Amino acid sequence: MTCEQKKKKVEVSVIIPTYNRGWILKESIDSVFSQTFDAYELIVVDDGSDDNTSEILDSYGNKLRIIRQANQGVSAARNRGIIASSGEFIALLDSDDLWLPEKLDRQMSFFRNNPDAVICQTQEIWIRNGKKVNPCKHHKKLSGMIFEPSLNLCLVSPSAVMFKRELMDMVGFFDESFPACEDYDLWLRVSLAYPVYLIDEALIIKRGGHSDQLSRNPMLDKYRIKAIKKLLNQDILISEQRKAAVAKLKEKCLIYATGCKKRGRHQEADEYIRFTDEV
Repeated sequence: MTCEQKKKKVEVSVIIPTYNRGWILKESIDSVFSQTFDAYELIVVDDGSDDNTSEILDSYGNKLRIIRQANQGVSAARNRGIIASSGEFIALLDSDDLWLPEKLDRQMSFFRNNPDAVICQTQEIWIRNGKKVNPCKHHKKLSGMIFEPSLNLCLVSPSAVMFKRELMDMVGFFDESFPACEDYDLWLRVSLAYPVYLIDEALIIKRGGHSDQLSRNPMLDKYRIKAIKKLLNQDILISEQRKAAVAKLKEKCLIYATGCKKRGRHQEADEYIRFTDEV
């Protein structure tokens, strides 16, 4: 921890994982430094970048903490930052997104007013290729016990979320075996046991459309299937949760198998079809 960080009380640890995002990273970092809430530390985990990321980070001097590691993926980078952090609360920010100035303030106020809550998120503004777009109806964020609707797709945005550090001890960290949908996997584990509260105010700008987005991965359903199978194998779901998970797993397996057939991967398709009969 730097001398500057020691002088102030750290309530929130902000974690930014980044890999070759030198073209956009500075804007994300500056949006943290523009926060009206100042009892935070900023940890940027450089996941093996080979562009100008290192020079950008060094230009901030001791205003932030830099962790450098060989490229291991976003889950490993986030986990490394969380483990190294010191705040009671964790706030994640993807290196292509931005926070509006009152983001941390609003969430800390929520936790002060709701001391039993362990996680909350905010609404977001979507920007695709420089233009504002409206999320589809099925992306609508909900508040409370959101496990069943979250089975369809991820309803929690990493850049919008803040949670108590102890939550990682209760449900585990990001699964580093997931090349994509690692957030879907974690938020399912969280939401099956804890309410995920929504602050109904857009306090982040979620930017997309660029070629290096993990969400552009064409095999997302494969990893969502893996996440649901993990939960079922652990036998931790109550009856209604299990019923919903099995139904969604079968649906996603059939969708994925259909895609495999279209691409000529018939053996893989048959494996996923057979799996629907075994659940």
